[in-house]
Amino acid sequence: MNILVWHVHGSWTTAFVQGPHRYLLPTLPERGPWGGGRAAAWDWPESAVEVAPEELPGTAVDVVVVQRPEEFDLARTWLRRDVPVVYLEQNAPRGPAATSIHPVADRDDLLLVHVTAFNELMWDNGSTPTVVVEHGIVDPGHLWTGERAAAATCINEPVRRNRVTGTDLLARFAADAPLDVFGMGTGGISTRDTGTGAEGRVRAYGDLPQHELHTELARRRVYLHTARWTSLGLSLIEAMTIGLPAVAVASTAAPGAIPARAGVCSADVAVLGEALRHFVSDPDAAATAGAAARAFALDHFGLERFLHDWDVVLDRAAGHRVVRPTRSRRAVPVPVPAAAGSFHDPRR
Repeated sequence: MNILVWHVHGSWTTAFVQGPHRYLLPTLPERGPWGGGRAAAWDWPESAVEVAPEELPGTAVDVVVVQRPEEFDLARTWLRRDVPVVYLEQNAPRGPAATSIHPVADRDDLLLVHVTAFNELMWDNGSTPTVVVEHGIVDPGHLWTGERAAAATCINEPVRRNRVTGTDLLARFAADAPLDVFGMGTGGISTRDTGTGAEGRVRAYGDLPQHELHTELARRRVYLHTARWTSLGLSLIEAMTIGLPAVAVASTAAPGAIPARAGVCSADVAVLGEALRHFVSDPDAAATAGAAARAFALDHFGLERFLHDWDVVLDRAAGHRVVRPTRSRRAVPVPVPAAAGSFHDPRR
C-alpha cells in the first residue's frame, strides 16, 4: 500500500515504517509540525519517502493515517480527492478523564486506533469503531551494562508539563538515587523545578539521537517512569528492551506493562523510592530484573506483532467505503492552521 502519514512521534513512526508498504511523509521547506518529512535522528528505510504537498494530487495513496484533527483538512486540500482514513490516537484524554469526547466520536466512515486499552477505555469514542494496536519497537539489543549507579528517566518538556510528567517527583526520588534526565527541554531543569535538596542529584542530558540515547540509558542501572498522566511511553518500553529494570508510577497503562519480575510499579512514592535504592545498590538484582523486563517487552511489544496488527487495520481500512473526512458531530471544533507549517501543536 501507499500510506500517507505525518511524522508526529519519532519512536512510533520508526516502528511503523518498518513494514512492507510505501510510507509518504508530507514535507514542507520549513519542516515544522505539518511537514516534518523524514526524521534525521532515526534509522528509517528507503520506503519512507518525503513528498511535497503539490505532488500528492498525482500520487497514489491507499490510506491516510491521521493523528491530529487538523490533518483531515490538510489531507483533503493536498490530495484533492477522497481516501480511506484511519485515526490513530496516541494520547490519553486531556480533559476530564472519563468524559472527554474524542474528536472522531460517532463516525461510521473511519476506524479509530488506540495505542493502549486504557486509552480506548477512557476516551468517549461514541459509536466510532475502535481497535487497540499496542506499541511495537525495533529491538535495540540487550545493551545494559549498569555501570553508572544512577537511574535514567526520559521526560520531554519537564518544566512546562511538571505534574503531568511527574517532574515535581524528581527531588523526592533524587534522595534515593542520582537521576539522569533525558529528553526535549531538559536543559531547563533546575533546583527551582526539582526542589531544594536535589542539587547535583538531578542531571539533564538533553535530547539525544535515538542510538545515542539507547547507549546512555544502558549505562544506567534502572529506568524511572514518573508520568502521572500519559499514554504508555515508548521510552519505557525501549529501556526495558535494552535490559533496564523499571520503576514506575502506577498510572494509565504502566501497570500492565511491568510484571513484578521486571521491576516495581506502584502509586506509593515510598515503595518506588525503596525500589530505586535496591536496584541502584544491587547490580546483580538490576541485571536479573532487567533481563526479565527485556523478555517481557520483546514478547508484548515486538515489531513483528505490531506490524501484523497494523496490516490487519490497513487492510480493513482500505476496504471501507471511501468518504470525505468530516469532523465528529459531537466533537469540539479544532482550529485549522491558516497556512501549513504555522500551527504550533501544544501536545508536542
